[in-house]
Amino acid sequence: MKVVFLGTGGARFVVMRQIRASGGLWIEEKETRLLLDPGPGSLIRILKSKQKLNPSKLSGIILSHRHLDHCSDVNIMIEAMTDGGFRKRGVLFAPGDALEDDPVVFRYVREYLEKVEVLEEGKRYKIKDVEFETPVKHIHGVETYGFNFYVNGGCRLSIITDTAYFDELPSFYPAPVLIVHVVRKEPSPEILHLSIPDVEKIIERTKADRIILTHFGMTLLKEKPWKVAEELSKRYGKEVTAAYDGMVLSC
Repeated sequence: MKVVFLGTGGARFVVMRQIRASGGLWIEEKETRLLLDPGPGSLIRILKSKQKLNPSKLSGIILSHRHLDHCSDVNIMIEAMTDGGFRKRGVLFAPGDALEDDPVVFRYVREYLEKVEVLEEGKRYKIKDVEFETPVKHIHGVETYGFNFYVNGGCRLSIITDTAYFDELPSFYPAPVLIVHVVRKEPSPEILHLSIPDVEKIIERTKADRIILTHFGMTLLKEKPWKVAEELSKRYGKEVTAAYDGMVLSC
């Protein structure tokens, strides 16, 4: 499985200033190509990627939740995946509140898709060579899910997306490779995002031996994420990496 980081920025100020890009994750396994969380600039990042990514070859698009830094390019990416609607193809996976009263996915572009699947807690989904599950609803103000990706029945990759920390969180994500969205240096009760102390708890409890940090906010960028990751690696004896824009992960 190959993962391309089309952006590693999170939170308002990093995204609106594009201090780090915010294009989401491109995930490939054989002929299956998925785009997770196409935030601002996703299409441009795909077209300019050194990996020669082709949006018209996408198999599906996944939204973890409806916040703009995770979904702002979803409509243009549906257009790109379907050749402007001239080829009915691809699947969209999204929480119900991204599709309902105040939808972030326009109704007219949904007609271009083969299928729209509504994400729910504890459900498993299949698209071509890849299965994935949304094991638990996160604590994040809107309906939000993380993901476990399976290939040939084995859990290959886990992604903890935006959430406040809760004690059971690490147990829901069992893959040997774990991507974690960590926005803040220190926790703040009113901000439902993970911080470095939360990540330390996850590292202590996770089964993963490779942990990749991403989705950085301003307070974390000021601490130099690569130095934070290096310190965590030394402290806990696990491989902790800070992702960078354009990084490619094989797992």
